[in-house]
Amino acid sequence: MNAYRIAVAALLFAASGWAQDRGTERLVREVRHEIVMLPFYSVYDNLSFRVDGGTVTLMGQVSRPSLKPDVENAVKRIEGVERVVNEIEVLPTSPNDDRIRRAVYRAIYGNSALSRYAMQAVPPIHIIVKNGNVTLEGVVATEFDKNLANIKARGVHGAFSVTNHLQVEK
Repeated sequence: MNAYRIAVAALLFAASGWAQDRGTERLVREVRHEIVMLPFYSVYDNLSFRVDGGTVTLMGQVSRPSLKPDVENAVKRIEGVERVVNEIEVLPTSPNDDRIRRAVYRAIYGNSALSRYAMQAVPPIHIIVKNGNVTLEGVVATEFDKNLANIKARGVHGAFSVTNHLQVEK
């Protein structure tokens, strides 16, 4: 009888961990969904997050100052979110940075080998420009695509540097 109680207790403990993992998975899916559904979220923004229990930590950079509170408010409304820590950086507004953003966009997404990425609702190559410095974030299908995006971004006049953080999907 005692072994039976231990087995049931172990099963209940494992099931509670499984339910907690399922709850975290649901929160991750819902936070991701809320972010990509924001009307002003674009290729010029880079948003990421971490879920720890009921706390969601928002990270990344946005080019529009109004997007930072929009993301926080959207995530706060999700069932199961108890607290939101907003660490999103608002990029400085600059006509030169805006010009570089548009030029890098045209260089990357205007390329015939990379144009297929532009067809997605939120294109996967994000272009972050801060004080003339370009950072590429996101996911591409091949190492060739990663390198080509880097070459195209480096060819943009006025960009001081290019940092390539693109990941190749596995």
